[in-house]
Amino acid sequence: MYSVGVNSRQYNYNTTERVKTSAVKKTSSQPEIVTSSYVSNPIINTIPFNPSFTASALRTRMNSQEEKNKYNTILSALDKNSKKQMKELLKSGILLNSNSNDKSTVLDNLYKIATKERATGLPKEIILKDTITTLADPHVITQQFGDIPKEMKSELIDTYMSDHKMDKDKLIPRKLAQLDIDVEHSGTCVASSIEFNLAKKMPAEFARFVEGITSPRMAVDKTIQLKNLTDNTLDSIWLLNAFEVPYKMDDFNQAHLTFAPDKNAYIRAKIQVANRDGNERSVVDALMQGTLMQIGSQQTYDSLSDKRKGKFNQNDKGLIEFEKTFTESVVEDKNKISVTYQTVDDNARLIGYETDFDTMKRQISDALKLGENVIIGYTQINPDNEIINGHEITIIGEKYDKNGKLIYICNDTDDDIPNAVEYSAEYLLPKIHHAGLPQEVVKDDVKLVENWVEGFNSFNQMRKKAADKQVEKNAA
Repeated sequence: MYSVGVNSRQYNYNTTERVKTSAVKKTSSQPEIVTSSYVSNPIINTIPFNPSFTASALRTRMNSQEEKNKYNTILSALDKNSKKQMKELLKSGILLNSNSNDKSTVLDNLYKIATKERATGLPKEIILKDTITTLADPHVITQQFGDIPKEMKSELIDTYMSDHKMDKDKLIPRKLAQLDIDVEHSGTCVASSIEFNLAKKMPAEFARFVEGITSPRMAVDKTIQLKNLTDNTLDSIWLLNAFEVPYKMDDFNQAHLTFAPDKNAYIRAKIQVANRDGNERSVVDALMQGTLMQIGSQQTYDSLSDKRKGKFNQNDKGLIEFEKTFTESVVEDKNKISVTYQTVDDNARLIGYETDFDTMKRQISDALKLGENVIIGYTQINPDNEIINGHEITIIGEKYDKNGKLIYICNDTDDDIPNAVEYSAEYLLPKIHHAGLPQEVVKDDVKLVENWVEGFNSFNQMRKKAADKQVEKNAA
């Protein structure tokens, strides 16, 4: 877990408004070679999803009677459409994929969901259906919150006010609480992108996560290699402590982590059980995103309001780049590098780039050739080049059009399009603030700074700002 551009401004990635892409105005500090890269409209096309792309350790035939019995038991609990999806999962190799932390297969975890009790208020048939649907096509994952039914609104306002020690008898605090829980623009784009990547690249691990967080225990354990966080064990322990992830250690090589959603994620999930509308999150989305937001926000996320606290972020929505990289690293147990491409000043103004676009293209392409998706954070700016919004999407492939122009195939969890979309490289590259890349892709290009250093610096900077504000307040 490293960072490139450790001194760059950490921009908060959450959707402050529904994403609508726009052009980046050229500044004098931008590389001259990219003059033609600024276009007013992207190339956007939906493309069909091929589930066979997701399968690793491809196996399409069941080897034992036990597997056949599990398969038939699951089929007996499904409707016609889910049965069809289940058969496609077997045919594509996803169902018997075992790329999980404990080597269990997708089939093993679906069987547990189908036959064992789920957490209170979570019907096993809905969890099973949602999980199969997501694995059959991860592009259905969305970050759009469900609306709270009128008959539940007053009770949930009370719950929220109790959690935050607000005076329930006063009108203004009650109105503020109502505004907080009426989430219009979700800040879970980072979490939903990681959820998508897990479902697409590690389907067995995705199913294992779902089984764990929907079980009566409402948590899932994961063993990680500490070297995938930092080269130094003590620094890795610092990170785990800083992010307040519950863990145990048997030695200095591994740590056993426990991931769980915030308690209010289950309220959101139960709402979706009976009140889910067309483009809203599934029950599984609500719980997975709650889990991932908890990891990144140092266990401070609240699914009712979609807000968080935490040490490293002064904004109460979304996750910053450092938090995203930590979450991605521990969830996938891979050494992720966060490469910052944009140069942003202290006033959140885009003033240039850390490298040229050809290098960006090569690094993204090399990651894709390794079979890795690339989660990127991109920015939107106003006519003065001031960043007004940030969003995370996932690059899952690339191709060239008939004119020889590079096209990126992407997934966006905030576009209401349950398919992959395409953006021209000349449109997308100038907007990319950072990208999560495998270490081997960038190790020869840049000097790597371990991410715990960035976290420590961010923590100290925020603590200093808080102290300065307190001094000013006392002086006044």
